[in-house]
Amino acid sequence: MSVETGKETLEFQTEARQILHLMTHSLYSNKEIFLRELISNASDACDKLRFEALADGDLYEGDGDLNITVDFDKDNNTVTIMDNGIGMTRVEIIENIGTIASSGTRKFLESLTGDQAKDAQMIGQFGVGFYSSFIVADKVTVTSRRAGVDKSEAVRWESDGQGSFTLENTEKESRGTVVTLHLKEGEEEFADNFRLRNIIKQYSDHISLPINMQKVDYGTDKDEEDKKDTEPEYERVNSASALWAKDKKDISDDEYREFYKHVSHDFQDPQTWIHNKVEGNQSYTSLFYIPAKAPFDLFDRDHKRGVKLYVKRVFIMDDAEHLMPNYLRFIKGVVDSDDLPLNVSREILQQNKVIDRIRGASVKKILGKLEAMAKDQPEEYASFWKTFGQVLKEGPIEDFSNKERVARLLRFASTETNSEDQTVTLEDYVGRMKEGQEKIYYITAESFAAAKNSPHLEVFRKKGIEVLLLSDRIDEWLVSHMTDFDGKSLQSVARGDLDLGKIGDEEEEKTREEANEEFKDVIERVKESLGDKISEARMSQRLTDSPSCLVLNEQDMSAQMQQILEAAGQYAPKAQPVLELNSEHRLVAKLKEIKEDDSFNDWVSLLFEQAQLAAGNQLEDPAGFVMRVNRLLES
Repeated sequence: MSVETGKETLEFQTEARQILHLMTHSLYSNKEIFLRELISNASDACDKLRFEALADGDLYEGDGDLNITVDFDKDNNTVTIMDNGIGMTRVEIIENIGTIASSGTRKFLESLTGDQAKDAQMIGQFGVGFYSSFIVADKVTVTSRRAGVDKSEAVRWESDGQGSFTLENTEKESRGTVVTLHLKEGEEEFADNFRLRNIIKQYSDHISLPINMQKVDYGTDKDEEDKKDTEPEYERVNSASALWAKDKKDISDDEYREFYKHVSHDFQDPQTWIHNKVEGNQSYTSLFYIPAKAPFDLFDRDHKRGVKLYVKRVFIMDDAEHLMPNYLRFIKGVVDSDDLPLNVSREILQQNKVIDRIRGASVKKILGKLEAMAKDQPEEYASFWKTFGQVLKEGPIEDFSNKERVARLLRFASTETNSEDQTVTLEDYVGRMKEGQEKIYYITAESFAAAKNSPHLEVFRKKGIEVLLLSDRIDEWLVSHMTDFDGKSLQSVARGDLDLGKIGDEEEEKTREEANEEFKDVIERVKESLGDKISEARMSQRLTDSPSCLVLNEQDMSAQMQQILEAAGQYAPKAQPVLELNSEHRLVAKLKEIKEDDSFNDWVSLLFEQAQLAAGNQLEDPAGFVMRVNRLLES
């Protein structure tokens, strides 16, 4: 490394190299998006400067006229995008360009299919806009100086996108960033004024900062030599007005879609949007989007929300988490308030009543949109549910004020449809309840198959009672908070002593009491054999075909919840379930005949372990289970 320039060559992070390769191969059919992405990055850099300058006005360095310039050079076959935004230091350039520091990166790469169209959509969701430069360029040069540092601390980054990049110190009089694309052979079409203007008009007209280009000189008599000696004039080529501030009737659907791609860095159109302007005691404008596809880090606890906060058209912050509850973290868009101070901070937002009111009203607007979609566009809502349903299920847990509204938006699988597709609403279920039925019955399990085939459902199938089949990881948490709906309590079919209320059968209950008396000695021996593995043994009214099942006590934690807590590194107390036996089953009847303790213990252990497996639990001693099965088969 030389002392003068500090020049060094560094390797791209492995994931970054893979992304680069994918960008150049999967997005080639839509290659003009490189300009949109670079302009969006430039716009973000200007927004960040504006925000940091609220605390330190010297960062403007006497130039508060923020803008973006797009230029080209036909002779050298280059396109240049310049901004006078915040700029980057050497370390920031390495972090922002040489590394993709996202927990979802590996998952993203593993999800790629090899299908160019599908992979292009995925790349858009991941948001790696800068790398799109290499779709049209075989070399990219970035020169940047952070606002507030000396001109000698500027840095020059350069790469051919093949695996490494160079960094060196340089001088730059003005703050900001210059990105120069050295176009590939065959991409000369982009070194053209009209071509670039058309792309800007199509993709970036909504950018609230001026985007400047050289004026087109029509019909002048100046020869080429005169033109070279004349300082070029620049003009704004975009409307440069905040899209959300316009009247809805003045905004086309295409403009809404392009603005979404700007704020989300997604390449795909959104599913829908909600544009709302509030005036009066409290004035603000919101523009929210529901994406068509979920980001890869949707279930990451550190996932950043997609709402930007503006105050009087001035950008304040990304990831304004106080504006949107966690269960709506997939929402993208902007909120622009007239009633907040320009120096508002995250700490101030936490205790600000204006923010609370904006948040409350925004949530109601979004839920209203989803309700309308569910009612009027069921196919669209079905698509939304497949993408974001598991996240929406967090709503009744964390948003008590909208608990009922969110509950009506939820969808479940059920024994009625006998399909894994979650299409059944709680209203549907209540509308189909049997005469005399007082509860909404459900079962939670690790998978749909485990829920559908659970022995706990046998008596419900016999009686034709619908049961909700819950197999999402969030479901166990959901039902622990959403204990009732429309005046009907939710009841697990795998907890407590089964009480069917008015739909129960007195004759069946009498039969069970007689069976408990008949098998009294057997039950005592079963409890003695299993010890503290169970809290109780009894005859079952749930079972019609299976010999045994495990039932949790009302206060016990399910095996699924135990696994979730243990995976999170938290203590999870072990439950002592109830073992229920089917007196009508031959294997249970056989217990009355077995006198030898060893043989009895083997049969009881087998019935217990069978019940564990049917419930989706892990066996503590799988080898012991196999040995017992073999012994009993040989006897």
